[in-house]
Amino acid sequence: MRVIVVVAALGLTLTSCGDDRGSSTAGAGSVTAPAIYTFESSFAPDESSVSYSGQTARQMLIGDLSARIGGLTAAVDGPDWAFDSAEEVYGYLDYFVNFDSDSDGADAIALTTTPPVLTVHSTYAGISSGKNLSAKLAGNDDATDHRDWDGGDFTGWSDASIASNGGTITSPAGLLEAFLRTLAARTAARADGVVDAAPSGAPLPVHVTPEGLDLQQLTQKLLLMAVNYSQGTDDYLDSDRDGKGLLAGQERDGDRPYTKLEHAWDEAWGYFGGARDYALYSDDELAREGGRDDWQGYHDTDGDGAISLTAEYNFGASTNAAKRDRGAAGSTAPTDFTADAWRAFATGRAIIASAAGAPLSPEQLAALEAQRDRAVVAWEGAIAATCVHSINAVLADISSFGGSYSFIDYARRWSELKGLSIGLQFNPRSRLSDAQHAEIQQAIGDRPIHPSAADADVDAYKSALRSARDVFMTAYGFPLDLKGDDDGAGGW
Repeated sequence: MRVIVVVAALGLTLTSCGDDRGSSTAGAGSVTAPAIYTFESSFAPDESSVSYSGQTARQMLIGDLSARIGGLTAAVDGPDWAFDSAEEVYGYLDYFVNFDSDSDGADAIALTTTPPVLTVHSTYAGISSGKNLSAKLAGNDDATDHRDWDGGDFTGWSDASIASNGGTITSPAGLLEAFLRTLAARTAARADGVVDAAPSGAPLPVHVTPEGLDLQQLTQKLLLMAVNYSQGTDDYLDSDRDGKGLLAGQERDGDRPYTKLEHAWDEAWGYFGGARDYALYSDDELAREGGRDDWQGYHDTDGDGAISLTAEYNFGASTNAAKRDRGAAGSTAPTDFTADAWRAFATGRAIIASAAGAPLSPEQLAALEAQRDRAVVAWEGAIAATCVHSINAVLADISSFGGSYSFIDYARRWSELKGLSIGLQFNPRSRLSDAQHAEIQQAIGDRPIHPSAADADVDAYKSALRSARDVFMTAYGFPLDLKGDDDGAGGW
């Protein structure tokens, strides 16, 4: 990982302060991609033009909702459980989705770090006011959507029983509500003494259903795709609407220290989730699997004794990319999603900054679009690779039916696969065709094969998952040695 590439494109010379070799000159000046995501304002000397606090606030809302779901079982089983109905539990969860900054902005975030989070970032409104998740869901914020997600174009879930307690399966917002309504009903039932069991007889947490749905994973992954990924790829990095995304103007955004285009690009980076010094982390450190003790997903770079969530913390997709790069380290053609994403985001932002507030020339816009394409390919590629990884894990679990496997882990792995794979449709430049996406969703289904299923049905489901894996491998050109065998071993 971690180089900043020298890119020459369409009349621009993009040079590096990293350790990649080579440069070229095409006669239109030099643009340097920095080692840290830092760019000075063209309007306010010595002031940064980088801003994406709203995206960080939504990263926090998604993370804290997931944490709340994960803690539901202990909460409902504890002495202080205060909710009498499924509707009240739903409100307890929907708090994050339709977050009201006016009334709840002073509430403390759940995330903790060592050293502690910067004091001003210890509340939701302290990060950014007026933000929630619902307003930015694909279909709800539809000004740049490439499909009508609320009008029948959303696909991927066919079993309407998930919405028997509320919600729908016909839109991202409806499916999210269905997950949370189902979870609320299960939690209320648990409060009344109903405890579901895994096939082994062990009790299940409320977020895992006897059918093998992990509602924590499904909720989190749907939000990461329908908010972060959708907004990043189909809004801020798109170029299909005048005044939006890469076609945002280079005029100053009010009295702020940045142009509208600078801000759009930064917002995409905020949804990808990398820290400003992302390029200085190893993959082990981003994945929290080794490296320096004080670089485990975050680092006090400025030495002020606190962690700035808008500058010093790595969220979501940025850490997922590192996990897949680690998993591919022994491949004949290892991936480097982290470096690919960083190069593209940093270089693209340098192109914008080089214009110093002036409109981009056609050559500059073309070069920016090329970096956009590289960023999106890396972002999507890491997600697709995670789907392959999850298929392999699910196949391994199925092959262990009757032996030593965890039903809870099985549900988690399948639900991660389902939530992420559904969301790939939100990228207008996805490498998956509509037909391929439909084939994958049909293969995965709306629940994993149950351990009690007939052997023939189990074998058929495994075959379907292998076919879905083949679609991913082909569409994204992944090295074949990362595929895995029939039982999911040996690959990602």
